[in-house]
Amino acid sequence: MIRFQTILTWVRTLLSCQLPSQVHALLDNLLEAELLSREYHHALLHEPDGEALARKISLTLLEKGDPDLAFLEWTWRGLQAPAAERVPSHRGHGGSGQCAAMELGPLQGGYLELLNSNADPLQLYHLYDQKDLAGEEEIDLCSEPDTDTINCDQFSRLLREMEGDEETREAYANIAELDQYVFQDSQLEGPTKDIFIEHMGSEEVGSDSVEAPAEAGQKSHKRPFPEELPVDPKHRKIVPPSRPLFSCLNLPAGPIQIIPTIPTLPQGLCQISGAGAGVSSILIYHGELPQASQAPPSSNPAVHSLPKSPDRPGSTSPFAPSAADLPGMPEPALTSRTNRTEDKLFPTQCPADLEVSGKIPKRSEAVERFCHLLRDRYLSEPAGLDGILVEVELVRARLERSSNKGQERELATQDWSERQRAREGLAEVLLAAGDHRRRRETQVIAVLGKAGQGKSCWARAVSRAWARGQLPQYDFVFYLPCPCLDHPGDTYRLQDLLFSLGPQPSPTDEEVFRHILRWPDRVLLILDAFEELEAQDSFLHSACGPPPTEPRSLRGLLAGLFQRKLLRGCTLLLLAQSLAKADSLFEMAGFSAEQAEAYVMGYFERSAEHQERALKLIRGQSFLFSHSHSPTLCQAVCRLCEALVGLDERAQLPSTLTEVFVSLLSPAARDGPPGALMKLAKLAWELGRGHRSTLEEAQLPSAEVKAWAMVKGLVQACPGAPGAELAFSSFLLQCFLGAVWLALSSEIKDKELPQYLALTPRKKRPYDNWLEGVPCFLAGLIFQPYSHCLGALAGPAAATQVDRKQKVLMRYLKRLQPGTLPAGRLLELLHCVHEARDAGLWQHVVCGLPAHLSFLGTRLTPSDTHMLGRALEAAGHDFSLDLRSTGIDPPGLQSLVGLSCVSRFRAGLSDTVGLWESLQQRGEAKLLQAAEEKFTIEPFKAMSLKDVEDLGNLVRIQRTRSPTEDAAGELPAVRDLKKLEFALGPVSGPQAFPKLVMILTAFSSLQHLDLDSLSENKIGDKGVAQLSTTFPQLKALETLNLSQNNITDVGACKLAEALPSLAASLLRLSLYNNCICDVGAKSLAHVLPDMVSLRVLDVQYNKFTAAGAQQLTASLKKCPHVETLAMWTPTIPFGVQEHLQQLDSRISLR
Repeated sequence: MIRFQTILTWVRTLLSCQLPSQVHALLDNLLEAELLSREYHHALLHEPDGEALARKISLTLLEKGDPDLAFLEWTWRGLQAPAAERVPSHRGHGGSGQCAAMELGPLQGGYLELLNSNADPLQLYHLYDQKDLAGEEEIDLCSEPDTDTINCDQFSRLLREMEGDEETREAYANIAELDQYVFQDSQLEGPTKDIFIEHMGSEEVGSDSVEAPAEAGQKSHKRPFPEELPVDPKHRKIVPPSRPLFSCLNLPAGPIQIIPTIPTLPQGLCQISGAGAGVSSILIYHGELPQASQAPPSSNPAVHSLPKSPDRPGSTSPFAPSAADLPGMPEPALTSRTNRTEDKLFPTQCPADLEVSGKIPKRSEAVERFCHLLRDRYLSEPAGLDGILVEVELVRARLERSSNKGQERELATQDWSERQRAREGLAEVLLAAGDHRRRRETQVIAVLGKAGQGKSCWARAVSRAWARGQLPQYDFVFYLPCPCLDHPGDTYRLQDLLFSLGPQPSPTDEEVFRHILRWPDRVLLILDAFEELEAQDSFLHSACGPPPTEPRSLRGLLAGLFQRKLLRGCTLLLLAQSLAKADSLFEMAGFSAEQAEAYVMGYFERSAEHQERALKLIRGQSFLFSHSHSPTLCQAVCRLCEALVGLDERAQLPSTLTEVFVSLLSPAARDGPPGALMKLAKLAWELGRGHRSTLEEAQLPSAEVKAWAMVKGLVQACPGAPGAELAFSSFLLQCFLGAVWLALSSEIKDKELPQYLALTPRKKRPYDNWLEGVPCFLAGLIFQPYSHCLGALAGPAAATQVDRKQKVLMRYLKRLQPGTLPAGRLLELLHCVHEARDAGLWQHVVCGLPAHLSFLGTRLTPSDTHMLGRALEAAGHDFSLDLRSTGIDPPGLQSLVGLSCVSRFRAGLSDTVGLWESLQQRGEAKLLQAAEEKFTIEPFKAMSLKDVEDLGNLVRIQRTRSPTEDAAGELPAVRDLKKLEFALGPVSGPQAFPKLVMILTAFSSLQHLDLDSLSENKIGDKGVAQLSTTFPQLKALETLNLSQNNITDVGACKLAEALPSLAASLLRLSLYNNCICDVGAKSLAHVLPDMVSLRVLDVQYNKFTAAGAQQLTASLKKCPHVETLAMWTPTIPFGVQEHLQQLDSRISLR
């Protein structure tokens, strides 16, 4: 395996540093050597993945003979000129024939391997001097045998060409980063200093722009990053000696000599003027050279060759890789190589990285002009939700495994206190991308939330914030609505995708796109409504298709972005209802009560009287006010209030969502063309079945219907759409229209209607729950009086059909047993029955509620809390509620806890303590007392350090209130706790256990202490010693489980000393799977007769031998009260164990 990894490293480096034609030549040579079959050779030629190609070649070399020699021979045969075309063998000064360096063989790998190797530079230069430079026009070599010289004018022209080529400049900047990383700590000392002085002679080192080190121990300066290099030659300026390019030198006229020094010198260039011998300047290059094969070092100190120009393809110089080597390589190979380099150089972002990345690159006039046009476009768009901007808060989120048996991951439901601590604003969300981000690494940020929570409005607010200059870290922000781009058969290039929805740059001006490719880390792509793309989770695995210059589907482009093969280093901001993976996850929190009121005030800002009237209407209808956490519903309620504020004071808002939308749509239905509403409803349903919310003009039945729908606000132009794209004005409106179609359509059979409610378990909705608002609207439309509901939308013609459907749904709902439904389905049932407004049906459902209701892990929105409270009050009996991990807000928790029918409740410890503190501050002593008495934590399982800390806070509150330990002052939750489990695992367990020990004595009723965990807590002997000190206070403890905690004889002896304190209460003791030997077994056997209440002792899977087992057996004879001694262990012969079991049948070997 090690040999394969070595060969694979060589092949990876080789492929990443060569042109496609050179890789092709390598494969041809392997074919000629009969190492590849012709079919396999053809397959490798068409392999798009560079990593897969490297592995296949490596496996081939590993299978054939001596892979090391074969690899070197074949690669350099394929990548160099034939031997017949090379210059005849060179002879050194000593006239000893061909240079010994030729025995080294060709070099492996790219310039990173060269920089890290220890080869003799003189031998390497003898080797590279064999290369044919006759056909090159960049330089002319001097005919002198000892030096290679170049005219100053030619050298200056070479430097200008290097500076003028942006790709070459970036390539050399990357080399500068590498040598700075390798040699930044190099020092000049000892023999190195003497050799350095010998090379320099007695001449003084000096230059206007470059100076040699002043003393031997001085370190070289750090190299700049590519972003610090000048954009063009006219902006070049004098830089410190660490500058990698030759442009920092002031060279006099005349020939120039370049001398590479020994590897241990600091990286850089030193200029020596007046060197004599016809040479005007000498450049001494300090750098480490590659490791070659084992060969005797050359005794000839002369240097004969100048590295090839970087403009020459396939440069063989170890210091000057060709500029064409980097941009021309296959994209997969380039990506793989970049990953390895960045992982080594930038494992974490240092302050220097932040400083460099924060510098703004210079932008051309064309780029500035395009930016201005893009900003103007964003600023001209409406703000959304009628232009009233109330910033919706975001919450940091995480994914967890879903409750079903599949591998799907869903958003974890956090307690309210956790959500509060994670609240983020716009700036924090986007700055979070750079916290642990490596340079040139694409960052994916996802903002998730249900439909109607304001994700699209927030996304457009991001683009407007950039247009106002509030996001200076980005040069470009592109807002891309995914539904408007995902059309079957459409293909895009990358520039087509970016410029399709914004201002178009000039067709002849490609500076904008080149700037984007040059600075991808300053590009933000916003992908809105990402969930409407089918199978979006597969983008990380699907092929990204042809190069970015060729057209491909939207799926192919997005796959390239997600796989870091296109615009590597950009920021992707996704807005969706769900997503499987992202670097940073946030959740849209929706409106709080204060934000909802602020929105209402902004909606009616023109009239203070209307503001007060609208707020009074909304507050008077608690059900609708609980739904105002959804910005879309808040907007719909405000539109209905707008029609009521001018009416009589007795006017009130309706009590169901169905009535709200009927009131909003009935005027439009009366004014529309005949049948227009039903046609639009059918279209809404069909699009929803396909997970779509956008439509094209051609999908509408006629231009008249389109004009009517747009005037009435039912559809609107899709924001940011490139063409004639339309969208329903809100997701809830689409759901309502879909429910209208189900209720009125003759195409839907009566017996099929219950499946669209999908309230019974194991029944999947045919539309995958995408139109999640349909069940409630359908129940409301079917059960509410026809004349005031569907009759107002479609007339009296369909009344008979609706009556039949109502009878079918009634039979279905009456057969349901609410106690058997999961928590989420039970909440849906309550909402559906409320929308139906049928008293008999409501009473049937609430009377079937079980006494214990657990909503553990189910999200409880403010509307869910309101509906649950109404149902509990109407049921007429007491309930116990489990509200942990529901995200319930403090007002909702207070409302449920204050109900007289709620006798017990469980909630997050932090949330409950926060509620108590809030009630105490407001002086609500009666409600505070009720909240304390009803709260319970039985049983409690600590699974994180936060759980232990929260439990400690609860004990602290009790100790603060009763310093004299008076039983009357104890918190019922602490006093009544009987079972406590500790399962933090081997990492957090030893850290958190001392904190648990400090509070254990507060639980006076504790009966079961379980310290066993599947992942093993490993509290060890130290933890057992700490636990033993609490035994005198744990007078009610009956079960103690210390299994799998890495307890040795030391811990067993400490435990045995403290066990008599539990002699009167302890019934079960488990030490399963520890490391107890004979000494520990002896101590346990000694204390066993004193444990008069002990019934079960489990010491299985320990390390004591037959001697320890015999002592336990002998002690067991003195303990008639012990019922079972589980003692099987692999260290005791089975025959001995059987013999002991025959002596005492209470010994268990199972």
